Amino acid sequence: MNIEDYNGLMVFAEQRDGRIHPVSYELLGKGTELAEHLGIELSALVLGSELGDQVNELFYHGAQKAYYIDHPQLKDFDLLNYKHNIVRLIKKVKPETVLFGATHLGRSLAPRVAAALSTGLTADCTGLEIGEEGNLVQIRPAFSGNIFAHIRTTTRPQMATVRYKVMKKLPRDASRTGEVVPFDAQMVDPVLKTVSKDSAGGLNIAEAEIIVCGGRGVKQPQDFDMIADLADALGAAVGCSRPVVDEGWMGKGHQVGFSGNTVKPKLYVAVGVSGSPQHLAGMRDSDVILAVNSDASAPIFKVADYGIVGDLYEVVPQLAAEIRQRSHR
Repeated sequence: MNIEDYNGLMVFAEQRDGRIHPVSYELLGKGTELAEHLGIELSALVLGSELGDQVNELFYHGAQKAYYIDHPQLKDFDLLNYKHNIVRLIKKVKPETVLFGATHLGRSLAPRVAAALSTGLTADCTGLEIGEEGNLVQIRPAFSGNIFAHIRTTTRPQMATVRYKVMKKLPRDASRTGEVVPFDAQMVDPVLKTVSKDSAGGLNIAEAEIIVCGGRGVKQPQDFDMIADLADALGAAVGCSRPVVDEGWMGKGHQVGFSGNTVKPKLYVAVGVSGSPQHLAGMRDSDVILAVNSDASAPIFKVADYGIVGDLYEVVPQLAAEIRQRSHR
C-alpha cells in the first residue's frame, strides 16, 4: 500500500426512504473543517434510486463532489450490494479518509467495508482531529467513558464511524454547487430478501427536543408511569439510563449514554440519574439540564444548569402538576 496514492476525504451519505440522514450533514460539516485544514477535496458517496434533489442537499451542506450509485435495488439498504459497490468505488477513487455515521446501518456496513479493504476502523468516535504528518486522530470514549482514546490508523483509507448528534452541520446554503459523478452499479445476488418493512413507531429519542430520563433512583418498573406522566406534561420523550435497560424495565432504544443514544435536546430532565461518565457522555451537550436527585453530591449536578435535591417520588408529581396548571392559564 502506497499512502501517497490516497487523497481526499469522503463521507458516506446514508439515505433512508429517499432522504439523506441528518448524521451525513454533520459529517460533512466536520469534513469541511478537516478538508480545509489539509487542503484536500471533500466528497460524498450516496447509493439509492431516483434521489433527485437529495443529492444537491449534499452540496448545500458542504460536499464539493458527490459520487452517486443509482440502481433500483439500492433504493433500500442491501448490505451485500452496498458493501460491494462502496468497496469498488473506494478502490478506484482512493480517498485517504472515509467517514460513516454510527447509526444502525453505518455500524453494520462500515466494518464490512473496512475488512474488504484490509484497513482499520475506529467505531463510535466523538471527536476527529488532524495530528502529526496530516494523519487523522480518531477520538472515542473508552472504559465506559472514563477516558478518551486517541487512535491513529496506519493503513489507508483511514475509516471511522461517528456518533450522531456530536458534530455540527454547516448552515444550509442553496448557493453551493458541486459535481455529481455517476458510478455504475454492479449488483451481486442478494442473500437476504426484504419481505416487508414496518415502522417501529414512537418518537426517536435522538431527535427529541425535550427528554425526561429516569435512572437507578426509580425503584420499580411501574414507577416509570410517573416519569412518563412528567414527559407527557412537557411534551417530551422518555429516556433511561443503562441500569434500567439492564434490568429489562425499558428497551435499549430509550437508553441515553455512551452505549445507548447520544442526545442534544433543548431540555434534559434527569430524574434519579447519578451521572456516571458513560451517561454524561451521551447528554452533557444538552442546551439546558435539570437534575432531580436525593443525593446532593451526585455527579449529575456538576453538569446540570438547575438542580433539585429531593425525593423524586415527591418532586416529579409536583412538577408535572405545576406544568399542567401553568399550561392551562
